[in-house]
Amino acid sequence: MAANGKRVGFLGPPGTYSEEVAKNLFGESACLTPFGSIDLAIRAVAGGEISQCVVPIENSVEGSVNVTLDTLAHEVELFISREIVMPIRHNLLAREVGRDIRLVLSHPQALAQCRRTLSRLYPAAELRPVDSTAEAARRVAEGEAGMAAIGSRSAAALYSLEMVAADIQDTSSNCTRFVTLQIQPLDSRLPGRWKTSIVCQIDGSRPGSLYHILAEFAEREVNLTKIESRPARTGLGAYLFFLDMEGGLGEARIQAVLQAVEQRSLWFKNLGSYLMLDWNR
Repeated sequence: MAANGKRVGFLGPPGTYSEEVAKNLFGESACLTPFGSIDLAIRAVAGGEISQCVVPIENSVEGSVNVTLDTLAHEVELFISREIVMPIRHNLLAREVGRDIRLVLSHPQALAQCRRTLSRLYPAAELRPVDSTAEAARRVAEGEAGMAAIGSRSAAALYSLEMVAADIQDTSSNCTRFVTLQIQPLDSRLPGRWKTSIVCQIDGSRPGSLYHILAEFAEREVNLTKIESRPARTGLGAYLFFLDMEGGLGEARIQAVLQAVEQRSLWFKNLGSYLMLDWNR
């Protein structure tokens, strides 16, 4: 799928899984722009600096990527346009194979996804989080002996690192859900498999408030694929609920359930209806 000359942001530097997803979605010749953090990439779309960005939103092992959820809920007015699930295969990368590894760098999610394997292979090694897996690889390439990074095969090639161990993720089913974000909602008339995401705040002082919200979905036979709470940032005990559902705004039942949930909410935000794409590598 061509990017048509528009700039697409991703969590950099080059060599991250986010970049690999961006290339998968927009093509190898796309105009891709790396950012130092997920929230910077998201805010660049909101500010008009780039047209879209690709960001991780959920991992099968570690759960939601909270910075993505919180930035979408509190800081920007953007819409999800597509989602794709990438199988994640982590590798331990170093300048030389056979050296004692005393320090392992990577993104916090990657470190967590490999925690058990690392404790078995290098129980004495320090685990240190950095902004991305590719940033970890870059630092190891420029650093001293005894350092290693958790990253992709493309990062190993890009930063001239050796593969110390392959497929070190704790579970073979490890995968991450990525989404693309843009200012305008996607045209709901497009063919394909659709999902819709919303975030709302309900009156927690009233018994049954969440039950009544969920009943709106059950009555219309709308399948919820995810429900999660995050702090509303208005006080202790106040929460936002993120809900993902099957179907798009082109369906009357989705329009009806969103209207009903909004009427029952203290605060409501539609994060968009979007296409579900298949990983093809």
